[in-house]
Amino acid sequence: MIKQTLFFTTPVSLSLKYDQIEIRCKDTEEVITRPIEDVGVVIVENQMVHFTIPLLNALADNNVAVVFCNAQCMPNAMLMPLESNAVQQEVYRFQLEASLSTKKRIWKEIIEYKIRNQAALLDILGFDGKILKQYYMNVLSGDSDNREGVAAKIYWQQMYGRQFNRNRNGEPPNSLLNYGYTILRAAVSRALFGSGLFPAFGLFHRNRYNAFPLADDVMEPYRPFVDYIVYQIFEHSRDAFLEKETKRALARVLFSDVKINGQTRPLQVALSITTASLVRSLRDRKERIVYPSFV
Repeated sequence: MIKQTLFFTTPVSLSLKYDQIEIRCKDTEEVITRPIEDVGVVIVENQMVHFTIPLLNALADNNVAVVFCNAQCMPNAMLMPLESNAVQQEVYRFQLEASLSTKKRIWKEIIEYKIRNQAALLDILGFDGKILKQYYMNVLSGDSDNREGVAAKIYWQQMYGRQFNRNRNGEPPNSLLNYGYTILRAAVSRALFGSGLFPAFGLFHRNRYNAFPLADDVMEPYRPFVDYIVYQIFEHSRDAFLEKETKRALARVLFSDVKINGQTRPLQVALSITTASLVRSLRDRKERIVYPSFV
């Protein structure tokens, strides 16, 4: 089922009533309700949004990813459930007991898919995607020769010119990419919890200050779908800022059509297929992880 993404950019009070989110506008007292079971992601941008504790617990119980933004309207924190899958203990064991060779194999597959999707996007945008073929072919275990990094440099230069540097604090469109990736990361984390995986146990990403390294691992081949939307926004207006409509356009990446397992699915659904395949890959130690490609 495709879940809704709710944005809150104005002051509202949010509470729980009969398994629904009751949204009360502070200025007009207008009341709107949304079934919690229909919601997948909640993005709270306005600093005057009020939640009740029962609603926060209900959102966690329904595996809803809640993203809180800071005073600069940039995503800053996430609310995630501690329990969201009936076989969580067993899946945690698969994660903890995964051998180094299994992790390296899975990371190799992740990098192959990521570079393939980057190459496909370059072709879609009218650039030379074939230039990346040598990098996604025959990736070594664990990507030991860092084909990901070399391919990324070529990829970004193809899209935005040799002067562009992908940096969180860099020039536009870096701010658009940051925002889009944060929305994607929240949705990936939600899918991981739904499959019984714990995002704190990463495969490749390791940072003592990063609570969701597995989400950063799994989202890599999905990044080009964000890049596609950012490119369209930036080409339309080189002065594009993170305004309300821009943010909504970036959040719509979750509803993008992708091709996975030979079928066209919304990206949000594909995330669950990917995380379920990761569980099987960790359990069986040989099955390949499943990722989407551009339609």
